[in-house]
Amino acid sequence: MMKVAIFDFDGTLYSKETFQLLMEHLKQHPTHRSKYKSFFRKILPLYIGYKMKLVPEAKMREGSMQIYANTLDSLSKSELNNYFEEVKENMRQHFNAEVVTRVQQHHNDDMHVMLVSGAYTPLLHSVTEGIKFDTIIGTDIPFTANGVFDKDSAIYPIQGKRKTEKIMESLKGNEIDWKQSFAYGDSYSDLPVLELVGNPVAVRPEERLKRVAIERDWVIM
Repeated sequence: MMKVAIFDFDGTLYSKETFQLLMEHLKQHPTHRSKYKSFFRKILPLYIGYKMKLVPEAKMREGSMQIYANTLDSLSKSELNNYFEEVKENMRQHFNAEVVTRVQQHHNDDMHVMLVSGAYTPLLHSVTEGIKFDTIIGTDIPFTANGVFDKDSAIYPIQGKRKTEKIMESLKGNEIDWKQSFAYGDSYSDLPVLELVGNPVAVRPEERLKRVAIERDWVIM
């Protein structure tokens, strides 16, 4: 039977928030910073609606990721990969060393190691170069066969229950020893994934997840 180790990215492997860094990257970019004002105007009503509790957090995050990707729709697939490559070293400076060690340990134990995140998939591949993941699941950016941004296809952010769905889809056909498997997350929204396994680990958890972890006697990093 296969054992898995599932890692979240933001707040877990990466100690900060990806979207905040991407906003700053666009704002200061030598080539694309002119796009920032348009991006900000479009995202502001969504953010205000969220702060006023009129827009659910999941919808706010989903809309924000769509707006950000749309802002860069003039870039080809290779150009967008290069754009994400530019933030790689900055992000790696804020990796949680203990979590990186756990990734390697689980590999040494012959587990199937997965990174599952709402962050953009090409960004995840770029920033984790040199850290071995058997499977990386993120939010795909739609492109046509010839590498042009597909404006007709909506982005499908991997968050909440979608993470669990994608994990199951990825592991389909394998018999999984869930009791001996591990999962790592920092947020209450990671709960569906953490509950899949016999060894859930709360990494610097936010308060709601911390309360659950204490109540259920989970490991807290």
